[in-house]
Amino acid sequence: MKNPFLIFFLFVSISIISQNTLRGRVTGKDNTPLEGVNIYFDGTTISTISDANGNYALQYEPSSNGILVVSFVGYEREYLTSIDASKSLDIRMKISKNELREVVINKNDLFTRKQKLKLFKEYFLGTTKNAKSTIIKNEDDIHFKYDKKKLLLTASSDKPLSIVNTSLGYRIDYELVGFEITFNKISIDSKDVVNNFYQGVSRFIEIEHSPEILGRRQKAFEGSQLQFFRNFARNNWGSDKFLLTNDSNSLDSTKRFKITNENDAVKVEVLRQPKGESKNEENLQNIVASYNLIYNNTETSKIVFQTNSFYIYKYGNNSNIDSILFLGKITEKKVADMLPLNYGIESL
Repeated sequence: MKNPFLIFFLFVSISIISQNTLRGRVTGKDNTPLEGVNIYFDGTTISTISDANGNYALQYEPSSNGILVVSFVGYEREYLTSIDASKSLDIRMKISKNELREVVINKNDLFTRKQKLKLFKEYFLGTTKNAKSTIIKNEDDIHFKYDKKKLLLTASSDKPLSIVNTSLGYRIDYELVGFEITFNKISIDSKDVVNNFYQGVSRFIEIEHSPEILGRRQKAFEGSQLQFFRNFARNNWGSDKFLLTNDSNSLDSTKRFKITNENDAVKVEVLRQPKGESKNEENLQNIVASYNLIYNNTETSKIVFQTNSFYIYKYGNNSNIDSILFLGKITEKKVADMLPLNYGIESL
């Protein structure tokens, strides 16, 4: 006689696997199946490509609240959220209307491409040890524009940037959505930069995982924004982790935030900071609260909340990334120190 408990266990296991696998079909014009479409969750190693019939299957973690990116040359990029993995997700892509831009050489430009590219790498890849061993293989695809009136340098690319990080053992396909550097005068020097911003979607592909590389990944994780939000969600503070402070005084996080578990996310309510305690040295608008952060008693940063509440999801990503600002040491870790959102998630 077959063991009924074993049959039940197998049934449950198959059901769980099925619920965590997203399936569907990708088509283009006239419902033609598209082969080789890149399908991935933004900022993770979770990716696949469609087959000759346009079909795909991809692991899916509902509690991650990730953005599904669908990308194919010649078609408009698709961003999908609020996915129901119990149903087939069929995607019909639209032919791109954007033509490749014409490269125009401006003889009146004050700065060379070499100067702009150098500054771009500094503020996009960073200046850490990992940044020094990270290269952009197709940097010729990056277009720059310097607006002398706005004191603004912008960068864009019609193709995903192919970034190879040998220090952390990843290749990153980064689709640059926006990049800006603002200066306090007409300049291309980092000492005159007053603000910088970059945004995009990324796919991580592991290319090596030696013990040395795994050690460097862990070091990159420590003190990062990813570690901070994961700790925040668990209310995990300490002198060997992150400390919330005001000047030199350690603060009780329970009196500064209200943390509530809601389904697959953690809701954080930012309590209004006492008057006179916050110092707005950066002249930022709509500040609810701002605190110093000290990591491992050595690295000092600052966090500014411009929102009353937000959600933290399983991977450590959050719902209000544009209204939670970081300053100081933590911001030195840029793309060259960036890890996949699902890094180390098995041990959480």
